[in-house]
Amino acid sequence: MKFPFFKKPKQNIVEKLFEKETLRAADIIAPASIKVEQSRLQIGDERFAKTFFIFSYPRYLNSGWLSPIINLDVPMDVSFFIHPIASGIVLKQLRKRLTEIQAELLTREEKGLIRDPTLETALNDIENLRDQLQTAQERMFKFGLYITVYANQEKELAETETELRSILESRLIYIKPALYQQKQGFTSTSPYGLDQLGVHNTVNTEPLSSIFPFISFDLSSNEGILYGINKHNNSLVLFDRFTMENSNFTIFGKSGSGKSFLVKIEALRSLMLGTDVIILDPENEYKALANSVGGAFFSISLSSPHHINPFDLPAPREDERPEDVLRSNIINLVGLFRIMFGGLTPEEDAIMDRAITETYAAKDISADTDPKLWSKNFPLMQDLEAVLETMDGAESLVRRTRKFTKGTFAKFFNQPSNISVNKRFVVFGIRDMEDELRPIAMFMVMRYIWNSVRAEIKKRILVVDEAWWIMQSEDGASFLFGICKRARKYWLGVTTITQDVADFMKSPYGKPILTNSSLHLLMKQSPASIDIVQKTFNLTDEEKYMLLEAAIGEGLFFAGMKHVAMRVVASYAEEQIITTNPEELQKIKLAKETQ
Repeated sequence: MKFPFFKKPKQNIVEKLFEKETLRAADIIAPASIKVEQSRLQIGDERFAKTFFIFSYPRYLNSGWLSPIINLDVPMDVSFFIHPIASGIVLKQLRKRLTEIQAELLTREEKGLIRDPTLETALNDIENLRDQLQTAQERMFKFGLYITVYANQEKELAETETELRSILESRLIYIKPALYQQKQGFTSTSPYGLDQLGVHNTVNTEPLSSIFPFISFDLSSNEGILYGINKHNNSLVLFDRFTMENSNFTIFGKSGSGKSFLVKIEALRSLMLGTDVIILDPENEYKALANSVGGAFFSISLSSPHHINPFDLPAPREDERPEDVLRSNIINLVGLFRIMFGGLTPEEDAIMDRAITETYAAKDISADTDPKLWSKNFPLMQDLEAVLETMDGAESLVRRTRKFTKGTFAKFFNQPSNISVNKRFVVFGIRDMEDELRPIAMFMVMRYIWNSVRAEIKKRILVVDEAWWIMQSEDGASFLFGICKRARKYWLGVTTITQDVADFMKSPYGKPILTNSSLHLLMKQSPASIDIVQKTFNLTDEEKYMLLEAAIGEGLFFAGMKHVAMRVVASYAEEQIITTNPEELQKIKLAKETQ
């Protein structure tokens, strides 16, 4: 039985039109247009790309020579194409070239010509390479390296090209733009695995291995002190901070992350190398260390027998004019009184400036008197009060000054100085100073230290622990920044320690202090501040998470443009001297009692 044949009706043309795919993922991702020009591509309206190839290499290549290019803050694509060459083919070519060179050398010798070092070097290189190929120690490859850089403006593209040439040509490596082949170059540096440029250099295994761009930085030098162990490659972080353009050091980390431990280690090891150490200690953590090394510890408090007179003046050096020293000291004193008095109005500021000048003049201290006689008659706070009482409009200043000339405060603020920093390790402890007076005490101590540093130039380290105390006031932060900025001229390295980068950066002087420090150490950070830390120090996400999870004594150590993950290490003897861990201290105490 036959079934009737039914012809399938034609599908409606309109239905076909709607079934057709009109938009693909590629249409969304792709730029609106690509314009291929002689020496570049224009992608869309405001994006340019340019491809380069390397056509010449020097005789020797150092490891990681490509790393500076990879680390440029410029968007780029880099492609390597490595094509193995059969050793038999290479050996035939080497044999032929070797015969040619030997023949040329023999001809020159027969003609009595002087020796040609270039030919002799080439002969030795070919013989060595042939021996290594025959013993399978080396292999030969055709190697192509292409770089495509991107920019939003033609000017940026030209600047990037200049920077690339500068970096590479300093290593005798030369690049060219892929003229009339920008499309092929763009494709070759895109993730297709296609080598459409075909610009190759013949290299063997050893120089090829040097092209690997990702290397761990090494901070080992022939001099300096041991800071710790490089976690990348277990090398020693051995470094001399005084070899940098400035020797300032900033340390950030949570409480208990190991900041003070590192500073104590650095202080001990610096003392061994002849560097003096002065520490501003807000918690008296360094007292035991000062006693252990035969240093001096000064307790700064209202009931302390140690006093600092804010009116002390440094002796002018040979290259300083007395009037400059006096003027600078008066300006700093006005800043101190702003902190002491809780701020000054513009009128009070001018009155205080004139009053301080007259107070010194009353003690025969001026630009016209002999600076050698200044130290015999420094004024006190009570002398300033007496001068203010004679000035119009100074009634409020007199009342506030009496707070520091009479009563409890006078025992500290209205006394002549009775301390000196003539020992190699000096600690100023301000733990027992009342919280409201602590920023004032830190400012006074820093002024005293700065005057001592200027009076006698020698290799020193100044440690300002818990620097956020002094950073609370603009005058204190300004003075600390001034020390950091000028420290290099006086052979001084300033170490600034604080727990929170956020608090530090709130001050207008926080970032300038960072930029005037060549060394930084980031230890364990809190989640609340890690984003600010990442932004401030331009950290990768991996480094960010490393700081969140860092163990005690671990962190990122920055020295100039280099930085490494570091673990602080100390010997057993050093740990016994510097530890502040209550558990460790109890063990040491019990061990001594049982001996």
